[in-house]
Amino acid sequence: MIVDLPEGVDPIMHVWGEMVPHIGVAASRFSMSVYEHSTLGLREFEAARLRIAQINGCLFCQDWRTERAGATVEDGFAEAVEQWRTTPAFDDRTRLAAEYAERYALDHEGLDEGFWTRMKAEYSDREIVELSMCLGSWLAFGRLNHVLGLDAECVLPGGLAKH
Repeated sequence: MIVDLPEGVDPIMHVWGEMVPHIGVAASRFSMSVYEHSTLGLREFEAARLRIAQINGCLFCQDWRTERAGATVEDGFAEAVEQWRTTPAFDDRTRLAAEYAERYALDHEGLDEGFWTRMKAEYSDREIVELSMCLGSWLAFGRLNHVLGLDAECVLPGGLAKH
């Protein structure tokens, strides 16, 4: 862990809520809005989110699974995300979500006309903007958690063990 925390505090709650309350609380609201208000399908949402988590190296984010109405993606989905180019488990929208996430994080200057033509054939402009905002949130906040070492100290909801 890079930052020193008082004994007995929850690392995420302390860093995001108490250390810089005016920024952290606003960032937390934005982060939660991505989950609470997304209109994207669960599979494309999770493909993009997991690809960013894999690129960031955030342990907590890689272990997290978004749940909607009691549903989550299937076992093995994270491995399919790593193989997004060739996996038979993905439809075009899901594959594009993983591709966009990877390119957004690693080669945003390389998002060319051909890519956007493929995106616009599968996603509405509104969905592209929403996905872009989600990617920005995951890239920034997952990387923050990983860089500061918070991801190794977090416990997933439901009491799962720390990493």
